[in-house]
Amino acid sequence: MRIRAILREKKAALSPEERLEKSMKICQYVLGQIADGETVLAYTSKELEVNTAPLIDELLKKKINVAVPIIQKEDISLRLSYIRDRSVLVPSTFGVPEPIGNEIPAPPGEITTILLPMLGFDRTGARIGYGAGYYDRFLEKNPALRKIALAFACQEVERLPLDPTDIRMDMIITENGVVYPE
Repeated sequence: MRIRAILREKKAALSPEERLEKSMKICQYVLGQIADGETVLAYTSKELEVNTAPLIDELLKKKINVAVPIIQKEDISLRLSYIRDRSVLVPSTFGVPEPIGNEIPAPPGEITTILLPMLGFDRTGARIGYGAGYYDRFLEKNPALRKIALAFACQEVERLPLDPTDIRMDMIITENGVVYPE
């Protein structure tokens, strides 16, 4: 899909310093959305994504239960593991940091909020991922989760072409704050 290539270029155009600065702002906005007692499933960021490391550290410091996804290529699904600190994360499938060898199984039913990465979004709550469908499949099986997607403002598009199976987000947060719902 051509739109994915365009969105990848937009994200790659940000300098590492800009990415970190914007990520820190996004993390502050996200923290304002997480209540005590929640259990958060947070993606562990790769280089060009919104950096979730400071966010995960802050959530753990606030005694919020944090789980992270582990990619299972065989059946295109996500397995969940709690983490107590980020030191257990090592680059794994697709270079995504995962707690391989240090898993603490996290049942999906214990998660209240999921923080998702994405390539792009629009102001209707539509999200476009990387194309593999791991999160879409997970959300389909776990529809009750509050879905918060994180992105840089440059990843916004006018209107995303959505498939019938695509799931809208409950909230989208950029360095400019909550952009959906407005």
